[in-house]
Amino acid sequence: MTILLSILILALLVIVVVQIGKVTELAGAIRGEEDAQRESDYWNSRLGMVFMVVFLAATILSAFYYKNWMLGFGPHEAASEHGSSVDMMFAITLFFTGIVFVITHIALFWFAYKYRYNPNRKAIFNAHDNRLEIIWTIVPAIVMTILVVYGLDAWNTVMADVGPDEDYIEIEATGMQFAWMIRYPGEDGELGARDYRRITGSNPLGQIWTDDANLDDFQPTDIVLPVDKKVRVRITARDVLHNFYLPHFRVKMDAVPGMPTYFVFTPTKTTEEYREELKKYSEYRVPADPEDPNGPEKWEVFDYELACAELCGNGHFSMRKVVRIVTDEEYEAWLDEQSSYYMGSIRNTDDDPFAGQLLSSEIEMAVQGFMDSYGFLASMDSESLTEIDDEMLTESINVDAFFTPEDDQLSDKNALSILDSIISNLSDVDAMNVSLDSETENQQLYYNRIESVKNYLVSGGISIDRIKTKSSSDDEEEPTEI
Repeated sequence: MTILLSILILALLVIVVVQIGKVTELAGAIRGEEDAQRESDYWNSRLGMVFMVVFLAATILSAFYYKNWMLGFGPHEAASEHGSSVDMMFAITLFFTGIVFVITHIALFWFAYKYRYNPNRKAIFNAHDNRLEIIWTIVPAIVMTILVVYGLDAWNTVMADVGPDEDYIEIEATGMQFAWMIRYPGEDGELGARDYRRITGSNPLGQIWTDDANLDDFQPTDIVLPVDKKVRVRITARDVLHNFYLPHFRVKMDAVPGMPTYFVFTPTKTTEEYREELKKYSEYRVPADPEDPNGPEKWEVFDYELACAELCGNGHFSMRKVVRIVTDEEYEAWLDEQSSYYMGSIRNTDDDPFAGQLLSSEIEMAVQGFMDSYGFLASMDSESLTEIDDEMLTESINVDAFFTPEDDQLSDKNALSILDSIISNLSDVDAMNVSLDSETENQQLYYNRIESVKNYLVSGGISIDRIKTKSSSDDEEEPTEI
């Protein structure tokens, strides 16, 4: 019904315009063509001058009125190191084009007024004017040269890649219909390899799990970055063309399927610092939700955001992701909360090429307490070591980490390598003992695993007196063999 009414109203407007045109033509014919033309030019020339004044005034006043909402003005200064160069480039461009904008519009309507129809005036024929042509050639050429040179300098600064010895964080952003998938490197600081042919429901990025660098990569919900730290974003797309756009950091780069791009930037304001800047302006000290006057204000709910600046389909609007810029301490705390995508979604599934095998990271985690104590004790002198309680010199190791499921024989190369390291550490610090334990409920497996590790340590030169097990303690009996 609404569509039908809209069509009828539009048709009615067309009919009214056509009828007004016919009435005007009829009135002109009655008064005479020349008189009608003169009257028309008279009113149009004056109305054109009025429009010029109103239009230019509205343009300038609206720019001042909305400046605190626009990037580069008011509170919205760039929040990145390179952003000021981009803002300055746009400001210089706006300055020159603004001058041309005002002059050309004044000239347009002034000439329409000055040279309106006059039967007593004869047009001057002027085929050529060297001075005029030199002016309108040289002046734009000089202005364009300034803009191009400054623009190239800014471009080279903004698009510079990281150097081989620079300290930076590299993350990856992959656009898809209709979301962004973000990937961070784990403790190794490297992003693992990908292959689009490996993309599945459980492996949305096509990560190659045989590449060890992939095993600790994680995929967070939001983008979290430390302030004043250089960031290199590796940008790609999984289906159609997208655009990686961080407006407050002046970052904008196409995400192209099959052709990775990148952008390097350094955030200079945390989210909280940007909110404090917004708080100074009355436009942002109003309720964020007009229907909830007692709710949080606009500055309080502000977040940096990642958007897609390419029309990538019907769900384009939903490609928004929150970006949080935090302090170094907050960033490190956030990293500690993240978990590897491989360990959480792939480990020991049908997609895991290491199913049933031990990973070096799993073994290292199991003996981390021992390694920490070793480092502490190794730094102490012999007199201090004698004052430490015997229980404090004994570190427990869960032997389950050295065996594959349902196995009680040491065969994994990673496990043997870690055990060799433990033997070396025990040899360096004579005052340190080790306690072997297992969490398996199978008593026979429990006993065999502990004995296997104990025998390996003894074969490596560690005295059996320095190895404690529940089966050798005074208050525990050996597990009954099955």
